[in-house]
Amino acid sequence: MLSLDDVRDARPRVAEVARHTPLDYSHTYSRLTGADVHLKLENFQRTGSFKIRGASNRIGTLSEAEREAGVVTASAGNHAQGVALAASRAGVDSKIVMPRHAPISKVKATERYGGEVVLHGEDYNEAQDRAHEIAEQEGRTYVHAFDDEDVMAGQGTIGLEIVEDCPDLDTVVVPIGGGGLISGIATAIKGKHPDARVIGVQAEGASSVADSLQKGEIVSRDSVDTIADGIATRHVGEKPFEVIRERVDEVVTVSDEEIAVALTYLLERSKTLVEGAGAVALAALLFETFEYSEGETIVPALCGGNIDMNTLTTVIMRGLVETGRYLKIKTVLRDRPGALERLIEVIAGQQANIYAIRHDRTSREIGMNAAEVELDLETRGHDHVEELLTALRDHDYEVETLM
Repeated sequence: MLSLDDVRDARPRVAEVARHTPLDYSHTYSRLTGADVHLKLENFQRTGSFKIRGASNRIGTLSEAEREAGVVTASAGNHAQGVALAASRAGVDSKIVMPRHAPISKVKATERYGGEVVLHGEDYNEAQDRAHEIAEQEGRTYVHAFDDEDVMAGQGTIGLEIVEDCPDLDTVVVPIGGGGLISGIATAIKGKHPDARVIGVQAEGASSVADSLQKGEIVSRDSVDTIADGIATRHVGEKPFEVIRERVDEVVTVSDEEIAVALTYLLERSKTLVEGAGAVALAALLFETFEYSEGETIVPALCGGNIDMNTLTTVIMRGLVETGRYLKIKTVLRDRPGALERLIEVIAGQQANIYAIRHDRTSREIGMNAAEVELDLETRGHDHVEELLTALRDHDYEVETLM
């Protein structure tokens, strides 16, 4: 099994390419949770993700013959960029297989780092199958995204940094996809600070580790569905699973709505951009999916910041809806002069701001003398939303909440 010495040995190879990322105390999340919260800002890492660590360590262990033949891997985006940059820095040719629907920003970034991108399959697992075929056909070394002890050891250097920068650590919260990150961090944390807890977090739509731990064996999901594409894997790796069972104290899950709220909070309150996978650790803390004590020193690992701009727009909107900051409603007005003005007066009286209005007289769902109106509204929280809806109903408007 992966050891603390393996992680220590990885550190000089990782340091040649990767940065020692900041550990930032957060007044905001400490106040919200009652804990002593320090954010591990791995989203500030080169390539925007922790994946450069494991890729650098694995490529640093290649033989001369393997370096000549080149490497191949499969990735939804972050591992792709890590392998591409690490290989380019080492003078090794790299070929990266990415799912056809991988975010375009991650595809372009991988190409800029020097990797040759092959788009194949609907998800990571189908891309991985193609990458294995390329490895066999071209004699390349396959660099696994997580089921590789050298990769796991490279990711574990994050744990060494956390212990050094936060010696009073009580709990570290880590995202889980295939398990490479948490297995490395857990090995480092438990080796250096045995009393500290390690909490793993998965998205509900990709909860293979939580399911596997419950059944006592690796379970593979038929599909995954989450905005956290960086941890959207169907199953955990065999080697990481051994470490997780031995060294991870608890694995919890968070919903996409909770991820969206955490991502929005990080943007608005911490001025920090993360991807969905980078927000899951904070989401688990904010929504109390695991137990913690007042004043407990907790480090959520923000593992990456590579989010597609179109996805970011959707996630922000979802986060605003979940926190009562955005409301979309529909109602029906009598098609008479002044009807819309009276509706707007009620809304203005409740201090809600109108983003957009859509006025439709042609809907087949309403009478010939009526008009259907949809409004996008800026609100100030859940209590404000309830006050607004109550005021509208008190004025005899039948209101349907759309978002």
